[in-house]
Amino acid sequence: GTEIVSISGPKRGNSRPSTPAVGLKPSTCSPSPITAWQHGRMPTHTYALSLTWAGNRGTGTSGYRDYGRDVTAHADGPPDLELTADPAFRGDRTKWNPEQLLVAALSECHLLSFLHVAVMHGVTVVAYADEPVGTMVQEGIGGHFTGVVLRPTVTITDPRQVELVPQLHHEASRACFIAASVSFPVTHEPTTLVAAR
Repeated sequence: GTEIVSISGPKRGNSRPSTPAVGLKPSTCSPSPITAWQHGRMPTHTYALSLTWAGNRGTGTSGYRDYGRDVTAHADGPPDLELTADPAFRGDRTKWNPEQLLVAALSECHLLSFLHVAVMHGVTVVAYADEPVGTMVQEGIGGHFTGVVLRPTVTITDPRQVELVPQLHHEASRACFIAASVSFPVTHEPTTLVAAR
């Protein structure tokens, strides 16, 4: 359960203030890829997979309605991922589409970055849930995202650290690889809860 003690933060982007929040504990963790980058060492990570279209119904792309949007993604390790297009573009509503995957990637990246930052500053997180929303505008046969709003609800154990959590979200947004790779704004509407003792 949780106590009613909570705080909601304002929308925030990826800018970093010049000084940290008062009361944050210094990091006691071993060097991470982030600290390695701060010291001029830039590790490189490579991500490979295979993607196969499985929507040929016998006549290929003979017409807009003649082919399926079924796609299978495969990578070493995880189970295959069955993908599709947005239902607005004749996709399968029961499968993930690229737009959802992008929003999910931003949300999970922020979550993982936040957990890392929490450990660095001695904040114990016991639950984390997010309900992100992405907005895309269509232009002709193309389009682009205009923004993604992350709405994480984080439960911590120490009520004295509630006011520090928005700062941790701010640091997490700076550490998120995916957020740093997109050109549209990624903002945050965080809520903090304190676990009942």
